Amino acid sequence: MGGPRGGIRVLLKLAWIELKLFLREPTTLVFTFAFPVVLLFVLGEVFGNQPGGTDERVFAGIGAMNYYVPAYIAVVAMSVGVIMLPARLTGYRAGGVLRRFQASLVPVWAVLGSQVLAALVLSVVGSVLVAAFGAVFYPVHFPDALAQLAAVFLVTSAAFAGIGTLLGAVMPSTRAAQGAGLMLFFVMLFLGGAGPPTAVMSDTMKRIGDFLPLTYAVDALQAAWNSTGWDTTGLIVLAAIAIVTGWLSLRVYRWG
Repeated sequence: MGGPRGGIRVLLKLAWIELKLFLREPTTLVFTFAFPVVLLFVLGEVFGNQPGGTDERVFAGIGAMNYYVPAYIAVVAMSVGVIMLPARLTGYRAGGVLRRFQASLVPVWAVLGSQVLAALVLSVVGSVLVAAFGAVFYPVHFPDALAQLAAVFLVTSAAFAGIGTLLGAVMPSTRAAQGAGLMLFFVMLFLGGAGPPTAVMSDTMKRIGDFLPLTYAVDALQAAWNSTGWDTTGLIVLAAIAIVTGWLSLRVYRWG
């Protein structure tokens, strides 16, 4: 492939192609751009964004939308990772695209890396839409340290992209990948802090949430968004997920 520099060129070219293909998928448009904004609107109309009062304990005194906007930035990254990526990779395997990549001597890291880069771009766009919607319609607090928010977002995106590539590497078909991804998505949505706030969950729900990546992503992004410091535990868990799932994806990836 012309050495490391040639491999990087292949990676970027594939990522650009993948990004355009992702944008042609109705599922991408719904779960990455429309669904988070619509659900954020519903929650905003139900809870508003005034700190204090009866919701002080539920939303930690920061207001509902200061709670939910960073949570739905995490949801955007999750939707791209667990719904879009597995379906794309398994679809490529079923259609013989991966075999053609292998025959062209495209390295596996470039194939997976292009998917991750395209997913990151989509996650950024979807997150900007969520933040912009919150800013226009509700008096949300914007983070004082954008660099911290960006760093936490990158770790979050890497964790969900790792989960998605691993699902795409092991799932036998596109339908199976979509089913597993949607199941994970909705379980994490409702038990990971992006649906009912943690403060109103039962002990059983909280214990389940402790095993879900979204719980740590929501906590870490809320800490960055509301300028309450670094959520070290959340970042360590998310980084570990990204590293382990990424390594496993490279080890078990099948071309056909």
